[in-house]
Amino acid sequence: MFKGTYTALITPFRDGSLDEPAFKTLIDRQYASKINGVVPCGTTGESPTVSHAEHARVIELAIEYTRGRGEVIAGTGSNSTREAISLTIAAERAGATGSLQVCPYYNKPTQEGLYQHFKAVADAVKIPIMLYSIPGRCVIELEVETIKRLAEDCENITSVKEASGLVSRVEAIKAACPDDFQVLSGDDGQTIPFMKAGASGVVSVAGNLIPEAMATLTHKALAGNWPAAQDIHDQFVPLFEAFLKLSVNPEPIKAAMALAGHCTDEIRLPMLPLPADKLAELKTQMSDLGLLS
Repeated sequence: MFKGTYTALITPFRDGSLDEPAFKTLIDRQYASKINGVVPCGTTGESPTVSHAEHARVIELAIEYTRGRGEVIAGTGSNSTREAISLTIAAERAGATGSLQVCPYYNKPTQEGLYQHFKAVADAVKIPIMLYSIPGRCVIELEVETIKRLAEDCENITSVKEASGLVSRVEAIKAACPDDFQVLSGDDGQTIPFMKAGASGVVSVAGNLIPEAMATLTHKALAGNWPAAQDIHDQFVPLFEAFLKLSVNPEPIKAAMALAGHCTDEIRLPMLPLPADKLAELKTQMSDLGLLS
């Protein structure tokens, strides 16, 4: 179901509160650039530090501002199954197209615990669910066999955002799961190798800053025009690498969006604005790519 580029939206703040005008402008720019959809309240959206009320508001606004122009995959996962169910039901009622469900973090459930967790969420709603395996943050990995069980047992578990960085995982998931089960890259820099292995797109951090380029990259790849997709990838590899090496997400993309004039650089503790030396490095990189006016 999910194919193309889905931008993992930042959550812009101003003076401690959600900057709704900046958020609307951000989303309008996404759809003007032919993005397939947006993902509010993921890691990039600072979901661990927004309040429950803010979380609901961000998702509601994303749906309102999208106005049917694309898909809204609401980040409604949690390490508490009850909370994940509650958040996902609320997103479905608000009109979300789908839900992104991160692996429960910190409590380290077994694979059977993960299966029961995701199945309980899927059973509570009708909207499609995208699983999210990111062992670098959650400590545990959603094993291929567990993904297979969920895909076979829950008709609305239709995809996975794969952030292991391993092409072999994409191949294994595609071989194990039903033909229509989708894999999306969780790393901008892995989009092309993942798509060559059978993935259908990317949940993109860079899409906040360069939505047109990321949309075109996946659309070219889906059409089989690999040289054109590779050219776009090669152009922005320095940016993808900068986002990874300068600091942890979402600190670099928040700084980049502020440098480009799309929002303030306000970010919530325990995340921090980029220090001056790293900000200067990012600014140079963006200038070299023509991303600063």
